[in-house]
Amino acid sequence: MARSSVPMEPTRERPGPATVGDAAVSGTRPTTFWSLVARRFARHRLAVAGLIVLAALASMAVLAPVLSPHSPIEIDVTTGFQAAPSVRHPLGTDSVGRDVLSRLFYAGRVSLTVGFLAVGMWVVIGTTIGALAGYHGGVMDTVLSRVTDVVLSFPPLIIILFAVSVFGRPSLANVIVVLGVLGWPLVARLVRGQFLALRSLEFVQAARATGASDARVVTLHLLPNAMAPVLVSATFGTASAIITEATLSFLGMGVQPPTPSWGNMLTDAQSLTVLERMPWLWVPPGCMILIAVLAINFVGDGLRDALDPSLRL
Repeated sequence: MARSSVPMEPTRERPGPATVGDAAVSGTRPTTFWSLVARRFARHRLAVAGLIVLAALASMAVLAPVLSPHSPIEIDVTTGFQAAPSVRHPLGTDSVGRDVLSRLFYAGRVSLTVGFLAVGMWVVIGTTIGALAGYHGGVMDTVLSRVTDVVLSFPPLIIILFAVSVFGRPSLANVIVVLGVLGWPLVARLVRGQFLALRSLEFVQAARATGASDARVVTLHLLPNAMAPVLVSATFGTASAIITEATLSFLGMGVQPPTPSWGNMLTDAQSLTVLERMPWLWVPPGCMILIAVLAINFVGDGLRDALDPSLRL
């Protein structure tokens, strides 16, 4: 009796896991850390909305000469002082007859500039001090950490008021320098902690074994891996700097008239009459501060969540 033969199906090789080389051959890019962060950030709706609002505010500040119907320091004697909103002045005039809308646009330049430049200064100072303390350790770490603790122990607003008064007549440059010099300790602590955690890992030891200098190890290996919390801190610090500038200008120790800022525009709201009967003098700058700070904080929340791998967005 002949035995029936059953045809055997050819065995198929199961595909293995994709590699970076496979991605290069297929034309797709391998996923990097920052591309993953960007995708996670894009899923955070409030953060995206805050970024759009912040871009709109920055565009408004840059295009202030185009958008403003009048000069921010021009006094309109025909319309009068503290005039109500009209066609000629959509947001009215202030206590000396200047157009509120035009000053609002130009004030955005000053307030945003203070926020970004002051934070840029304290990120540079704090990153440098934190990197030196965390990388070298020992006596340098002890000395720099104690200096950081001393600066943190000062009451911020009192020290800022004192420093601005010592520098002479309050000005935009003085406010930026004072905020930048006094705001670095938190960044220094963050960077120091990151360096202490990273300096003993294998990739740092491998870089040292290949003969890389300390500067190369710090700039190419440690700093890029330590910047994530610094970015989040800088974002929240920008909002804090804008509020501090507004506080100083409201108290007369910040940006001085006729240069407009959202803070010194609020100085007209120091009387009960203005608060009750002339809202066009204080509501617009107050709303701009509120919108800017909320937008920056939403962006900071999105960055914090996107940079935290333990959270699922």
